[in-house]
Amino acid sequence: MARRRTARHRTGVWVLVGAGTLAASAILGSDLLAAPGVASLVSDSPKEVMDQAWQIVFRDYLDTTGKYTTDRWRTLRKDLLAKSYGSTKESYEAIRGMLATLDDPYTRFLDPREFKEMQIDTSGELSGVGIQLSLDKDTKELVVVSPIEGSPASRAGVMPKDVIVSIDGKSTKGMSTEDAVKLIRGQAGTKVTIQLRRSGKVIDTPLTRERIELHAVEHQVNTSGDGTKVGYIRLKQFNANAAKDMAAAVKDLEGKQVQGYVLDLRSNPGGLLMASIAIARQWLDEGIIVSTKTRDGIQDTKRANGRALTKRPLVILVNEGSASASEILSGALQDNKRAVLVGQKTFGKGLVQSVRGLSDGSGMTVTIAKYLTPSGRDIHKHGIDPDVSAKLSEAEAQKLKLEDLGTKRDSQYRAAESTLLKQLRSAATATQPYNPNSANLPAALAKP
Repeated sequence: MARRRTARHRTGVWVLVGAGTLAASAILGSDLLAAPGVASLVSDSPKEVMDQAWQIVFRDYLDTTGKYTTDRWRTLRKDLLAKSYGSTKESYEAIRGMLATLDDPYTRFLDPREFKEMQIDTSGELSGVGIQLSLDKDTKELVVVSPIEGSPASRAGVMPKDVIVSIDGKSTKGMSTEDAVKLIRGQAGTKVTIQLRRSGKVIDTPLTRERIELHAVEHQVNTSGDGTKVGYIRLKQFNANAAKDMAAAVKDLEGKQVQGYVLDLRSNPGGLLMASIAIARQWLDEGIIVSTKTRDGIQDTKRANGRALTKRPLVILVNEGSASASEILSGALQDNKRAVLVGQKTFGKGLVQSVRGLSDGSGMTVTIAKYLTPSGRDIHKHGIDPDVSAKLSEAEAQKLKLEDLGTKRDSQYRAAESTLLKQLRSAATATQPYNPNSANLPAALAKP
């Protein structure tokens, strides 16, 4: 028997805006208050953890499904705490069942091993096949958000929106993301076969697990056909080093005198909320970046702070695998007229989770807010529409190699570069002074 606790239970709180199960988070701090008069029901450890999870939902949960009422939640607590649990495993299953009544795939329980794995993204390295997963709320199917660049999954041609049908012959029907991750991850060098459904076809995909290093930013100078120097930056995830790496890339490219930028967020599944805000501030001098709305209304609004690293024209590449933090960044720059979006509609994950550590080393994620773009758009399940549509066909996507991204062999990049060049030409025309000895009609006719 654990000692009776009627005081506060200290827990860890992380803020998540990642679409996949490997999303990173920022450690904050919080106190969980035990409700008065319940100590006799929760004095043993399994029930104590159960009650902590219950109270987190009761205090902070944002219902987006219509399945939650305080009366029903109180009744559920009473029923659960009145039962006896013969093992920790039984109590964990009871907690999972309790959270399942919310019908929210992003609010879920993590046993101690799973909770520890939530920290993988911030470490910059993982062992597995490199698939970011999500549970489709409507179909309850396991869906690939995106493969991690350079991973076994990426090299095997796994694509965003692929449905995982089975893992090593075991059907994923009714399977949670945590259970799927347990089956997919493993020691480097071992094998796993994932069966995928894509466009109605089922594909068997054998993969060999390996250690995967996670580098957030890559950049290079591209020269267009007319000699324009374009700074190409690929941001693959919003981890703890992403803002620092982005700043270094911009400063390097500014030093090489690029005339504009293409920022590639394709298949970026998200990560740290604060990383997306910090990176937005590197591109935006003023304006709202994002607002978060809890069940009590707008609670926080993040703004630019006048410290943009460049004012050169910017085009952002997005696709159906650009999610969460990627959508915060692209939505902020689109709404503030700072960037033009090129590509395909984004994933549409507009909910914010916190990850709470519980007293026995387990944890849980809980939906606590939704985020809104500067213009007030709620993009959850809808995504962000690009300003310029550019779709990569399935055949092109299969043929496109990792080293082809951001090159002339990448048709979406070509569309982004073309859009950037139009911006540069438009800006040059608008600022060119009228010369009475030339046929400089655009400048002569420009409005003052």
